[in-house]
Amino acid sequence: MSTDFYGILGVSKDASDIEIKKAYRKLAHKYHPDKKDGDEKKFKEINEAYQVLSDKAKRQQYDQFGSSGFEQGATGGFGGAQWGGFGGAQGHGVDFDTGDLGDIFSSMFGGARKGQSQRSGRDIQVDIELDFIESVKETKRDVKLYKAVSCAKCSGSGGEPGTEEKTCPTCNGMGQVRQTTQSIFGAMQHVATCPECRGAKKVFTKKCTKCGGDGRTKEDQTVTISIPAGIENGQTIAIPGYGEAGERGAQSGDLLATIHVRPHERFQRQGDNIVSQQAISFTQATLGDKIITDTVDGPIKMKIPAGTQPGQMFRINGRGVPRIDGRGRGDHVVKITVTVPRKLSRKQRGLIEELHTYE
Repeated sequence: MSTDFYGILGVSKDASDIEIKKAYRKLAHKYHPDKKDGDEKKFKEINEAYQVLSDKAKRQQYDQFGSSGFEQGATGGFGGAQWGGFGGAQGHGVDFDTGDLGDIFSSMFGGARKGQSQRSGRDIQVDIELDFIESVKETKRDVKLYKAVSCAKCSGSGGEPGTEEKTCPTCNGMGQVRQTTQSIFGAMQHVATCPECRGAKKVFTKKCTKCGGDGRTKEDQTVTISIPAGIENGQTIAIPGYGEAGERGAQSGDLLATIHVRPHERFQRQGDNIVSQQAISFTQATLGDKIITDTVDGPIKMKIPAGTQPGQMFRINGRGVPRIDGRGRGDHVVKITVTVPRKLSRKQRGLIEELHTYE
């Protein structure tokens, strides 16, 4: 039975690259095996679907032939693979590199693309909630992570301290192996990164007893994230190198923090400006007054000129949202509402009626 990669990601067959990527990131974050409620099997399915649909050539192949050419264990497929160095490969048919088909074959065979040695660490995505006022001002957040870090015992090398390196016996120091498979195209030979040395061409005589030769261990870590003033709801901050450690000293991934700003009861953001409403009395609107109004910097005095109309707006320069590039701030815009009294005394009514005769 053909696997529905589109269904796994929850997108339509005519979904754009952006829609596919957005769906993948959302699901990968939800089912990441490092999370308490993660699902490793589901996470692998999501990754497999994304690797196919994010590549134009593989997506076209999938749309035409289905998933049989990509699935491990297909009829006569990857389950019958034969490993060997370049001199020992057996079989006939088409010979092409895993780089031609991308990451799917290489990830199934435990390696990376041709020319790439140890795999880089994965990115980690986190969500951070801020109050509106916090988003306007620079702030910091401590994020607790449980992630792969460089092994302290072997310093990420994967070898037991004091042991030496030797030529990899699996690939004979080539860093790559050939593998014969059967697929919808017939018998094929694939060049893949050696599963033993991961393309490094050498292995240690004894693997590190702490990390098992991977060069990484899982540990709790707290990372302090600096959030710039003026961050918007939905923006993502990238902290390079704070994701998971790479395999055997390879480059670490990034930490991606997506910011979610809670709405404020009085302030609304419009670009770099902040808008609020201020109620004044009928008398203040008619005669003018000096009032106190709230801003993100605290209460300030504001002059209400005589004859102010309902809905009229007043701009307070430089009291809005700081610009991310550091080039000043927006403004605070105050929209006036006029409160009309529901009950009047006989004297108040008489004064208003007298005023009406002069209009």
